[in-house]
Amino acid sequence: LKKMTLIFFFFMLIIESATEKLCPLRASIDVLEGEYFFLCYPESMHEHFQEEAYTINWYKENAGKQQLMKETHRIVSQMNFLEFWPAELSDSGNYSVTYSNGKQNFTIQKWTLNVLERNESSCFNKNHLTTEIKNSGTGHSLKCSDLSVNENDSITWYKDCKNYENETERELDFKTLTVQHAGIYTCKILISHEGKTYHSTNTIKLIVEEVGRDEEIETEIGIKLVQKSSHVMLCLGKEETLNCTGFLGYYMREDASIYWLINQTFPKKCSGIPENEPSICEEEFKNLQLGNKFYVTRLLRIRKVTDEDMHHNFTCMLQADERTQIKIMKLKKGNTRDLPVRIFTTGMVLAVLFPCIAVAAVFVCVMFRVDLVLFYRNVCRRDDTAGDGKEYDAFVSYLKDCVSPTEEEREFALKILPMVLEENFGYKLCIFERDVSPGGAVVDDIHSFIDKSRRLIIILSQNYVSDRAIYELESGLHKALVERKTKIILIEYMPISDYNFLPESLSLLPSKTVVKWKKDKSLPLNSRFWKNLRYLMPAKPTK
Repeated sequence: LKKMTLIFFFFMLIIESATEKLCPLRASIDVLEGEYFFLCYPESMHEHFQEEAYTINWYKENAGKQQLMKETHRIVSQMNFLEFWPAELSDSGNYSVTYSNGKQNFTIQKWTLNVLERNESSCFNKNHLTTEIKNSGTGHSLKCSDLSVNENDSITWYKDCKNYENETERELDFKTLTVQHAGIYTCKILISHEGKTYHSTNTIKLIVEEVGRDEEIETEIGIKLVQKSSHVMLCLGKEETLNCTGFLGYYMREDASIYWLINQTFPKKCSGIPENEPSICEEEFKNLQLGNKFYVTRLLRIRKVTDEDMHHNFTCMLQADERTQIKIMKLKKGNTRDLPVRIFTTGMVLAVLFPCIAVAAVFVCVMFRVDLVLFYRNVCRRDDTAGDGKEYDAFVSYLKDCVSPTEEEREFALKILPMVLEENFGYKLCIFERDVSPGGAVVDDIHSFIDKSRRLIIILSQNYVSDRAIYELESGLHKALVERKTKIILIEYMPISDYNFLPESLSLLPSKTVVKWKKDKSLPLNSRFWKNLRYLMPAKPTK
């Protein structure tokens, strides 16, 4: 009963906090020293305390033990509020609030408070600001933090630490954003308490991006479920995985977290040892960067789907920037009808009579998959490039700077590769050093030519670390993994034992897209290297 009561209050805490004065739900909170601040839980929680006599106690962890908070002239406890007038560096620590009626005693909520040192040379602390990225030409409002005690508290806005147009409203409205509006905005609230004046600040870094008319940019933080529907079709008795992914925007939010709840209960963590795994467990959440977009994701693993699971509510909860979003999913039975006896019997007879043929066919298909595909393309004169609007079959990215110890990579990219692919197999390559006229903006040219190409060929070696080469790689990864417009082909020109110098998102590419160059053994046109490379290139009739 105690456990169920705790679960009920926690779930009500999440739902009701959205309709009352904003109480911090994040596990870790940052606040500047010398400023007014409070911890709280929603006051409407008191409606759920059925007993007439109960107590609310606030605690701070000290040397591993929970120590009851005592009121001082600076720290004041008022039922669901714990106020700091003001916060000091010594206030950093772990806090909790408990409910007790003499019979039950449980924790309503826990926080870790980090009091940051104030920067005396600036009106804000670079570690205590939020970033908002918006498109030019749209309307937007910057909102001051809701830390006022009275409605008539004085509010002043600053831009880059200078008074901004004598603005004194809680919201700073921009009817039409321009790039000139970009900057660091700080709102300062003056609060009167017992004859003294305290203040609280909120700093927002506003980035305004010039966006083309046809360009669509994802800007709103939100939960992106891999399962699109709120009802997920699963098969009874099988292992299944639910994936919840939260889009964080264009920078990593340190306070972002994502959780699964099953009927308002936190599932157990996956241990990684199959025999010790619970029936349902969640993995650790992971941060993921695709291009310039940031995500956080967490998997929920169900070892064996049961009828009981069909009656559960599976809730994904995302917390970021003092906001909480939830999405609820329910499971539905998929079609699991058994095969008719006649079809099953026929299949068994065929499997017994022709096992050798089946094994041989699979072996041939696996071992000669590339040769079979190239033969099919040649016979059918298949052309995947017709009418797709692309100008080049592939953009070639290689190490161009002087850090290369030999000229072999340069000769391979400028001579051998185009000689074989263009002169013998009819492909059109875009090689920056050969095909791009000097004088333009390098970054813009690279982005434009990759966009015009069907493939991005990356010639990898241990020295592939130059700024231009890495930018070409990151641009291609963004188009391959996020926009899904360009496929990437990796050529391992020199043996590489450690790929740590490359972006982590490169590991998301299928391993079959790597082709290894073996010097003289790879030179003949009918070598395995050229066959594998042509297999990964778009189908195109040879000359």
